[in-house]
Amino acid sequence: MSTGVIIALIVVVAVVLVVAAFLALRARGPQHGGSLKRRFGPEYDLAVARHDGDTKAAERELTERVRRHGSLRTRPLESAERERFEARWTAAQERFVDSPREAVGEADRLLAELAAARGFPDGGQYEEQLTALSVHHAHHVEGYRRVHRVTHARVDDARDGGTATEEMREAMVEARALFEALMRPARHDGGDGRRTRTEAGEPAPAARETHAWSFGKRRPKES
Repeated sequence: MSTGVIIALIVVVAVVLVVAAFLALRARGPQHGGSLKRRFGPEYDLAVARHDGDTKAAERELTERVRRHGSLRTRPLESAERERFEARWTAAQERFVDSPREAVGEADRLLAELAAARGFPDGGQYEEQLTALSVHHAHHVEGYRRVHRVTHARVDDARDGGTATEEMREAMVEARALFEALMRPARHDGGDGRRTRTEAGEPAPAARETHAWSFGKRRPKES
């Protein structure tokens, strides 16, 4: 076989490999976007909206979040820590009846401290902490965003002299989902600590009872 034929074959093979690589990358693109959408759920839509509908820019942002925080491994809570956080959340819920804004502020502080205790960035770096939480708890992080926004809103900027009680109630309900998610032991934490949800993913009986009377509803007196 002549040298010219060998060179021609090498060129053909190289071109075929380049085309195959290009097609593989092109085929992988939509799957990557679909994977991000599945992982981030509502956070994916928020990122797209923040980038004025530019899905590529949104996906670059979300990919960067995963790069920075995807390998984060949470720390387990000690039993005493778990009890303190649960007691503080219960107290905040009960306080909502008479002082909704103060209760929301406590929920904001509590989530920041709980996330830090689990190994996420410190609550003093709210944006960084929120970003890390969005990678691991994308379907629940909006509640934290809402209570933080209410907590730091100026009262005189809101309608009727303050954020509507119903809006604060909804923020607390959403925030509770993140609280429960952070209180659950991760798979690599081992079996220590009491779960706040059953294995089926439903709130445990105590949690369901708390939900029913948490916000603006007083418990009936026992006879």
